[in-house]
Amino acid sequence: MPKPYPRDFREDVVRVARSREPGVLLKDIAADFGISESCLANWMKTADVEDGLKPGTTAAENAELREAKKRIRLLEQWGHLPLAGANEVLRRAAAYLSQANLPGKGSSHS
Repeated sequence: MPKPYPRDFREDVVRVARSREPGVLLKDIAADFGISESCLANWMKTADVEDGLKPGTTAAENAELREAKKRIRLLEQWGHLPLAGANEVLRRAAAYLSQANLPGKGSSHS
């Protein structure tokens, strides 16, 4: 898979394409920048969505969705633990912490 072009480069090319003079074709702009016409068309579609000009899912929304799916997978993975077992762990931890905080128990403070 080819290395993606830098974001600044893509944004500059899209800006030039959007502000082109009447009669200037996308394929000519693409050729001037050394990319294919289909590549430029894809960049423009993506930019239209990112800029809110056309409906679609933005990169930020896609990242948020990926993160949410990851959290759901983790919850599903750990969600199979029996609740009684989790409660037992919490009960023991609370008992341990309450013993550790009692004055005079195992500490040399006077």
